Amino acid sequence: MPLQNRVTPFGEIVAIAQRGLFTGNRGILHDPATKTLLTKRWSSKAWLVCTCDYNGRRRDVMAGRSWTELFFLDEAVAFAAGHRPCFFCRREAAEEFRACWVSAKGGAKPTAPEIDRVLHGERLDRRRKRTHPLPGTLSALPDGAVVVAASAAFTLHAGRAFRWTNEGYAPPRSLQDADGLLTPPSTLAVLRAGYRPVFHPSILSG
Repeated sequence: MPLQNRVTPFGEIVAIAQRGLFTGNRGILHDPATKTLLTKRWSSKAWLVCTCDYNGRRRDVMAGRSWTELFFLDEAVAFAAGHRPCFFCRREAAEEFRACWVSAKGGAKPTAPEIDRVLHGERLDRRRKRTHPLPGTLSALPDGAVVVAASAAFTLHAGRAFRWTNEGYAPPRSLQDADGLLTPPSTLAVLRAGYRPVFHPSILSG
């Protein structure tokens, strides 16, 4: 039986058998005795995207109280849910994310908590996932942006839209319009500034 630790582009944490490329966390959200989630869905503003294989270490999922291991299909999905690269296990990606943040927004190089504070205001509408207005046409959005159309999430890549499902990405299709943007505006600005998220192989082969 799958544990409730897969994250959707809508930021929900669900129990599905989907295999993904990244792990991450939002703090401690589970009871290690039962390996089930508590009522809260975040205990820290640092919502991270981490590597599944750091220096050969392997964790017993939900066994301890250090953090709750969450899993994402790919980095575009993690970004849509409101996460950002971890400065510990994905230092190079995190520094690139921060450099693109400065390029897009200007100002001094932000600390990780400063980035988290901005993203936290953009990822949630009270306790629910925030959907943002589209900043123009779909064709103008960068690869890796995730939009919602007819209650489904689509990752955009090379002019095509890939619908997220419990099993992974569906075959690509052409999407003419959408109801809103799931990727937080600041993360969208980072993508526009040149950050290249890691996509699931089904997108690259599709």
